[in-house]
Amino acid sequence: MTEPGSGLLREAVIDTAAIAANVRHLRRLTASEVIAVVKADGYGHGAERAARAALEGGASRLGVADIGEGLALRRAGIRAPIVAWLHAPGVSFAEAAGHDLELGISRFDQLLAAEAAASADRPVRVHLKLETGLGRNGIAPEDYARVLAEAARLERIGRLDVVAIFSHLSNTSEADDRAALARFHDALALASAHGLTPPLRHLAASHAAIALPEARLGCVRLGIAIYGLSPFDDRTSADLGLQPAMTLRGAVAAVRRVPAGQGVSYGYVHRTTTETTLALIPLGYADGVPRQASGAGPVRIGGRRFPVAGRIAMDQFVVDVGDHPVAVGDEVVLFGDPTLGDPAVEEWAAAAGTINYEIVTRIGPRVPRRTESR
Repeated sequence: MTEPGSGLLREAVIDTAAIAANVRHLRRLTASEVIAVVKADGYGHGAERAARAALEGGASRLGVADIGEGLALRRAGIRAPIVAWLHAPGVSFAEAAGHDLELGISRFDQLLAAEAAASADRPVRVHLKLETGLGRNGIAPEDYARVLAEAARLERIGRLDVVAIFSHLSNTSEADDRAALARFHDALALASAHGLTPPLRHLAASHAAIALPEARLGCVRLGIAIYGLSPFDDRTSADLGLQPAMTLRGAVAAVRRVPAGQGVSYGYVHRTTTETTLALIPLGYADGVPRQASGAGPVRIGGRRFPVAGRIAMDQFVVDVGDHPVAVGDEVVLFGDPTLGDPAVEEWAAAAGTINYEIVTRIGPRVPRRTESR
């Protein structure tokens, strides 16, 4: 890492070797083909670097939410199969098809739009998404027969290539997920009756891929886990054999010795109780540090941990370090790999009343990402 005092203001250090190792580990665990999900700028880690690391670790496909994300990866020179599954109403799929993106199809009109983007010698590759109980995107059960029949017809005449049928689980309970899995199997049987037997079926994301082996179906979509974070409330990354890939850090920007009774930051929700030292950290909610974690989010300075003192502001927050010796330029780690002594992402999530997914994904563009492997 950059040495303290070398001009560092703030940065997110991304360990691409950890991403590759996590994919490798999860491939072995699930014995399945891996679709590595790199939507939302690779969960805040950087889509291109996350994609390349995941492919190095053995992922065979990449998953993104929307076509724009897929096209950005193509512009970066990534040629691996990419599937995008969330589309604007009335979208044209011509550009996506022209760049060999695979399309998630959730409605009959999207199926027709995909067919319209096909050329005489190149069918459009699609993944048919089924609603199996999550209540979000996906072909409604009452439309299964109509969409499956038309997809089979379009595949027979060379307009579409149905690569996969997929759905998504709620992770509410094992019983709920098993019920959704049963509905998915019923839909697969219906698809087969219509002549659709795609090579891929994918239902399990990180949670079910690890916890519900029967949901793996030979192909899993892995998001949060490839970044080394746990999808479970009661199991840590280390419990799962995963390495957190992001370390969010900065440097102490100012140090001030203050008397007892000094108010700290907006609203004076924190006042010092004794003479103490305040350290200013140049990250704030504009950088994705959640204001909801005011007074609670942990940092490491040297070998000591301290909570945020007072409210997190747009660009900065304050830490009350007591009499601990702290100097301008000292490294401050907000979160990283807890096995190395850093606060965990989950501690910030708990302080903010949210989940680890949101903490890493919301890290803003003002924070430079730097690739480094341990």
